Amino acid sequence: MDFGSINPILLMASLMVAATPIVLAAIGELVVERAGVLNLGVEGMMIVGSVLGFVAAIHSESAWVGFLVAAVSGAGLALVFGLLTQYLLTNQVATGLALTLFGLGLAALLGQGYLGTKAPSFPDLHIPLLGDIPVIGPIVFQHDPMVYIGLAIVAGVWWFLNKTRGGLVLRAVGENHEAAHALGYHVIRTRLLAIMFGGAVAGLGGAYLSIVRVPTYAEGLTAGAGWIALAIVVFASWKPGRLVIGAYLFGGVTVLQLNLQAAGVAIPVEYLSMSPYIATILVLVIMSAGSAPGSLGKTFHASR
Repeated sequence: MDFGSINPILLMASLMVAATPIVLAAIGELVVERAGVLNLGVEGMMIVGSVLGFVAAIHSESAWVGFLVAAVSGAGLALVFGLLTQYLLTNQVATGLALTLFGLGLAALLGQGYLGTKAPSFPDLHIPLLGDIPVIGPIVFQHDPMVYIGLAIVAGVWWFLNKTRGGLVLRAVGENHEAAHALGYHVIRTRLLAIMFGGAVAGLGGAYLSIVRVPTYAEGLTAGAGWIALAIVVFASWKPGRLVIGAYLFGGVTVLQLNLQAAGVAIPVEYLSMSPYIATILVLVIMSAGSAPGSLGKTFHASR
């Protein structure tokens, strides 16, 4: 075993990168659930975003185009879920699971010709002065732009939910859709917009995996990241700030187990690979004490 090969600065910097797709997927699902909708299709939207974003990046030779296409494709897939659950009143749990299965199958089909292909380069953003600060600079201020965009989206969601009328309406719809409808709020429109936003950022999270994190496309690339995002929303008690902590915790354990494998720790690799998911489950059980939105998962029909 060679623990000296583990660089703590690189370990902490890698944590932010590993957590970014979870942050993106989870913040989108948080908005969806605050609107009273339970979308279990996060994994499906992520994997579709990863393959379509990757394909677009390859053909356009631009990672930014790839991220744009991933966001649009994720929003489009989420819209299908929204139309089925909000207008045709299908069961949200069953529809979300079907969305995940559909996304996994579609991604496997579309990605066949791109397995092992390298993504276009997406260089890190060295922030002047801040990036040169010893220790803190390499950890916090020398990442690719999507790391900071993800954090900016989290901050924007917090501001929207807590400081704007639109956020108040969304929270009212999620807490009691019947009362919100009686007050004149458009419940279905609010939920559809929230669902599409959730799909768009989930698509970004998937594209981050294939364009930046790996960077290549492989079947099953998301490896359960969508389910982890769902768990972290519960862990965070539907609060954006705690969501970042949960995502960074998962990212930290993920990076640590990879470094321990590289250091030759005498623990079977299967147990190390399991550790991020076990840690997430344990923290979820211990810490999730917040109450869910009152109308979460409940079907709304204006004629009732």
